[in-house]
Amino acid sequence: MSSVADVETVNRRRMNILLGAAVLIASIPILITYFVLIASSFANQMITGMIIGQLTFTLRNWILFFEGKLTVSAASLYSSWTILRYILNTFIVAFGVMIVVTAVTALAGYACSRMRFKGRHFLIQLLILLHAFPGVSLIIAVYAIYIFTKNPLPYNMWTFYAFLYVIVARAALEIPMDIWIMKGFFDKVPWEVEWSALVDGASRIKVWKDIILPLVKPGVATVAIFSFIAGWGALIYVYVFLPPIQKTLATYIEGLLSGGSMEFVSLPIVAAAGTLYLLPTLFFFAYVRRYMLQTSLSGIKG
Repeated sequence: MSSVADVETVNRRRMNILLGAAVLIASIPILITYFVLIASSFANQMITGMIIGQLTFTLRNWILFFEGKLTVSAASLYSSWTILRYILNTFIVAFGVMIVVTAVTALAGYACSRMRFKGRHFLIQLLILLHAFPGVSLIIAVYAIYIFTKNPLPYNMWTFYAFLYVIVARAALEIPMDIWIMKGFFDKVPWEVEWSALVDGASRIKVWKDIILPLVKPGVATVAIFSFIAGWGALIYVYVFLPPIQKTLATYIEGLLSGGSMEFVSLPIVAAAGTLYLLPTLFFFAYVRRYMLQTSLSGIKG
């Protein structure tokens, strides 16, 4: 018996090594791209071709970026407070999307997993279809609703409403798939855990909040990181709905690389902006990665 178990362990270990090697090989182009971006932000020029010997380490790109300069000799186009406002705007959108998506999907995923109601199976299957619709194809209808609901508001509330609308609209695109993810985690929780609390007199909300939700922390973490990345990388909706002065890092970097600006911009400074844009996502992912490894995409049960 032990020899059979040893053989199975060895085979499983070999399979894991092969899968790990395949993932590493497939990831090499992405890793090289990230390396070029990050290294160029600390170099005197972009890392391209065979110029490694001509490179020198410097923090000047980061200093110029926060001073609002796009080239070494250019005047400041914006103040340090401006770039800090862009960073703050990006965090507002990202955390807003994360909070809305996590709250909605934690409730809706529980309802789809535990409650029986007419049309439940059709609704669960419809979630995947809704996720397939690209956000760009809905932009005209979403914009029409935005204009219709914004005009009655006082002018001094337009900026606040624009941020709220971007957060809700971007979250709506993430909610269908994330409900499916959360349902898979709730399906894994045994019914006995919930029934014992209900028999003891606990309400459904209390059972969900105090007993079931702590058991699905991996699902909550997974949904949180996915929705944070979606909000952090939002471009089209931010570009369309937020006032031009209220940029995020995504729209700011897009502006540097479009409209003929490439001729007047120092690429290492843009690389510093791109690296700054990348860092929060990496830190957030590193914090919740142990939960994400437990992600389940189980189908409909019951």
